[in-house]
Amino acid sequence: MELAAYIPAFVALFVVIDPIGLAPLFVALTAGQTVRERRIVALRACLVALGILTLFGLAGEAVLSFLGISMPAFRMAGGILLFLTALDMLFERRSQRRQGQADSAHPDDPSVFPLAIPLIAGPGAIATMILLTGQEGGDATHILLVHLVMAAVLAVVLSLFLLATPLERLLGPTGINVVTRLLGMLLAALSVQFVIDGMRDLQVI
Repeated sequence: MELAAYIPAFVALFVVIDPIGLAPLFVALTAGQTVRERRIVALRACLVALGILTLFGLAGEAVLSFLGISMPAFRMAGGILLFLTALDMLFERRSQRRQGQADSAHPDDPSVFPLAIPLIAGPGAIATMILLTGQEGGDATHILLVHLVMAAVLAVVLSLFLLATPLERLLGPTGINVVTRLLGMLLAALSVQFVIDGMRDLQVI
């Protein structure tokens, strides 16, 4: 296939992962961290997401089937976990934990959860990878190109994450506080939507 045929694949993953929407979330979730710490969190989150999406892109539904997990159940679990993170953002529990962990050797790290999963490699991105790699009869070249497209989207995510510090300076402490609360509400709504989508897939509602 021509490379132009993979533009829709890039658009699909870009819309599902939404790098532009993740950038302010990254700022809120890493508030108070140094530039170096943010770079480490950003790189780790993208690498973990790359590994997860590659796994599901190669193994597809077989992984979930082997574990006896349906996609609706996976979607609902991600929604519930995301809702707990939203509560932390709304009621400043994250900042309270950071103050208590200031002298800890293992500070609060959002790179794996909730950044890598479910925000970057969420149910929607996983399902999209499964669908995209399943096209063209599972041809090896097609699967490789789909994974290259996915890597390109994650490169955009990483680039926007690395711009978090200038964005935080622009917003200031008050702006960050307002954005954190607002995004906490949006995250709560998104998490509920995940659960609703899972229930709809199960035909519960």
